[in-house]
Amino acid sequence: MTTIPLVDLGAQQAEIAEEVRAGLDEVFATTAFVGGPAVGRFEAAYASFSQVTHCVGVANGTDALELALRAAGVRPGGEVIVPANTFIATAEAASRIGAVPVPVDVDPVHLLIDPAAVRAAVGPRTEAIVPVHLFGQVAPVEEISKLAADAGVPMIEDAAQSQGALRHGRAAGSFGLAAGTSFYPGKNLGAAGDAGAVTTSDAEVARTVRVLAAHGSARKYEHEAIGMNSRLDTVQAVVLEAKLRRLAGWNAARRAAAARYAELLAGVPGVRVPVSAVGNEDVWHLYVVQVDERDRVLRELNEAGIGAGIHYPTPVHLTGAYAGLGLGAGAFPVAEAAADRILSLPMFPHLTAAQQERVASALADAVRTP
Repeated sequence: MTTIPLVDLGAQQAEIAEEVRAGLDEVFATTAFVGGPAVGRFEAAYASFSQVTHCVGVANGTDALELALRAAGVRPGGEVIVPANTFIATAEAASRIGAVPVPVDVDPVHLLIDPAAVRAAVGPRTEAIVPVHLFGQVAPVEEISKLAADAGVPMIEDAAQSQGALRHGRAAGSFGLAAGTSFYPGKNLGAAGDAGAVTTSDAEVARTVRVLAAHGSARKYEHEAIGMNSRLDTVQAVVLEAKLRRLAGWNAARRAAAARYAELLAGVPGVRVPVSAVGNEDVWHLYVVQVDERDRVLRELNEAGIGAGIHYPTPVHLTGAYAGLGLGAGAFPVAEAAADRILSLPMFPHLTAAQQERVASALADAVRTP
């Protein structure tokens, strides 16, 4: 029995192999191993794609969020509001500064940060609000942006799962003062290893990020701040440049696959399919349904050769890493209930209709099993 993977990176690689080989030949011929033309080209192209004026490539998505927060002025002891339903890196980026992540609950329909919960969490120590464009959806940025403005703090987007997503025609990663994104291999725009970027239309924020990412130095051996070493690797820039040329098409294929899943699963009792918010053109980084007895259903899917998964099984406040926040079970009921029901189905640009039919059939069989 052939397994249908959760993500198929091999098909992407096959499409870009020739371009990447030529790009790598150039890198090695010129020995431009750190920085160099490939990095600059990609930064310019991704800034344009993201509808911003600046893109600063860094080593990974977590660094990108930390650097964006630091450039926005978040200080040790300051509070950073984040959704409870997210990958831990969103909170971790704040913690690495010495700031305090303040989780809030999510809305029950899209499982994105809940503006009402944000409003209740804003206080005198709040220094930033971080909406997460989870699963390839754009968060409710208009409401969050207004809350941030009213509080006099920046909105910093976590755009790690949303490359190419739009809201009313505007790109994810262009709404806040800055955004951090990840090019981890499985992302919609994925490198061949770790990579990330900060996007912004604020020239001073871009400069600060670039300085902090280079040991606090704008000029060699002159260090104006305590920074870090976080560079976009030149080899990764070559891969990303080739993939970026195809990203719009790949995202369109994801949208078509999401529509097909919705049609195939529409009549299956016990399966709740995701829906896009009005005004959103989501990019379906993940296709996340909700089912009862999720762990059993997941096990049966895996046994049937379906590479399903869970994103994410434990809300941030219930992880061991954040036990010190003192927020136990029951603090955020929507995120906690969802964590027991969410199930990620295979989703990638080269997913075929036949594969999706097999996934849908296996899921229907699993949810019918007593």
